[in-house]
Amino acid sequence: MSTTTEAEVESTPGTTVALHATGHVRARMDQPHQEFTFEGTTLRALLERLFDERPELAEMLVAETEAEATTTGWAEPPENLPGRWHKNPEGEQTKPYARVLINGKFNEVLDGFDTEIEDGDRVSLVYPFIFCC
Repeated sequence: MSTTTEAEVESTPGTTVALHATGHVRARMDQPHQEFTFEGTTLRALLERLFDERPELAEMLVAETEAEATTTGWAEPPENLPGRWHKNPEGEQTKPYARVLINGKFNEVLDGFDTEIEDGDRVSLVYPFIFCC
């Protein structure tokens, strides 16, 4: 994940979002539902600030390599997928089952970590509890 430039931080007032966490992320946070203020206007700036405070969340959510972002056992997709489909660049993907949402939309279908965030947006960190037989 690249860092936010000093010029971006200096020229941008703080942004306050409703930060929510579920599943394993919720279990690691002191306040799973909170207002969170950060300098900047992108998801990248928010995550950098959050991960500075809580580095264990970065380890839980962000895949640094393609191998960390991939899991097996999924069905093969059809040849012609509807809509916009692309992967975030390596190092900007979430781990399998973990997701970051902005106002209910996966960051992958927006602009990834460069998604613009406004005051009052809802950012959700999701890593569900998964149980099997």
